[in-house]
Amino acid sequence: MKILVLNCGSSSLKYQLIDMDNESVLAKGLCERIGIDGSKLTHKPAGKDEFVLETPMNNHEVAVKLVLDALVDSAHGVIGSVDEISAVGHRVLHGGATYSESIVVDADVKKVIRECFELGPLHNPANLIGIEACEAAMPGKKNVAVFDTAFHQTMPEKSYLYGIPYEYYEKYHIRRYGFHGTSHSFVSKRAIELLGLDKNNSKVIVCHLGNGASLSAVLNGKCFDTSMGLTPLEGLIMGTRSGDIDPAVIQFIANKEGKDINEMLNILNKKSGVLGMSGVSSDFRDVAKAAKEGNHQAKVALEAYVQRVLRYIGAYVAEMNGVDAIVFTAGVGENDGGMRKAFCDNLTYLGVKIDDEKNKLRGEEVVISTPDSKVKVAVIPTNEELAIARETLALI
Repeated sequence: MKILVLNCGSSSLKYQLIDMDNESVLAKGLCERIGIDGSKLTHKPAGKDEFVLETPMNNHEVAVKLVLDALVDSAHGVIGSVDEISAVGHRVLHGGATYSESIVVDADVKKVIRECFELGPLHNPANLIGIEACEAAMPGKKNVAVFDTAFHQTMPEKSYLYGIPYEYYEKYHIRRYGFHGTSHSFVSKRAIELLGLDKNNSKVIVCHLGNGASLSAVLNGKCFDTSMGLTPLEGLIMGTRSGDIDPAVIQFIANKEGKDINEMLNILNKKSGVLGMSGVSSDFRDVAKAAKEGNHQAKVALEAYVQRVLRYIGAYVAEMNGVDAIVFTAGVGENDGGMRKAFCDNLTYLGVKIDDEKNKLRGEEVVISTPDSKVKVAVIPTNEELAIARETLALI
């Protein structure tokens, strides 16, 4: 059975076609600059040369058709007919408080996705466009919405409610939703398998550390708390996002600089974080290089990033009254052994000990803690596309 996985952005479409019989990727690719001059499809079939097509893509419906054409093409295709695709799994950013699990798309599901446009203005509209484009291109084919917020919907009220008047939750559903849920779900489940933990009696902290970053406290296989909130802006210092900040800072800068709230949120989302603090880059490799060359701001930016991660780890250990395993994933978590060591060197109070040789590995699934470490530490590469495909298969 073959599942097509789509992740639609406002002007992009990432895809993978996965054979669920052995969970192998048959093809993957990216449509860029949809609705903009210079549209391009980059198609990578397994075992064949990469295929690049530069052609106008006025909308996502055109992009979906080009993807399907590429998949069945005689030269660079991987299937004989679109009929071989059993279903399409879609990454959808926000399901609000309505959906705590993935679901087959119908009119009601699309209505909820539309109602969450305010909560996910950059992603939800594009996600819905992708769904409707697939409905048009493949009538009758099942589409499944896999929500980025779903995994976190098991959080108790004490974890998701803000310390603001309750009427705003009642009126507008203002609460903490959390993101990167597909990754946190995949990695936490895999950690329990890999480390031989009892799912129903386990305490796992997942550190999804990349340009966007979040942590989750997973208690007995379910999310108990997570660092992102109403939007992905809350939580850790990230590549360009500020993370946690005193709200009064926004008013102070706005008054001093004559900026409105939308300009301030743009600064906090796109010009802050490691980029804003270092003045160098949002890429951790560039910032690390600058720090080694003596750039003080870059050095402090990295130290602050490490400190915020440690702050959340400590908080989650306290909230769960202990921890069995800490798992690193995503770009920084999977590839930066130096950053992992910086975290673990400050976790010796938990009895954490790491194997320095194993910690040097990049992008591999590996247990990096020593056998006598009181807390197990692992690196597990995330695979959101496979997680979406698995959810889709389970529902159809």
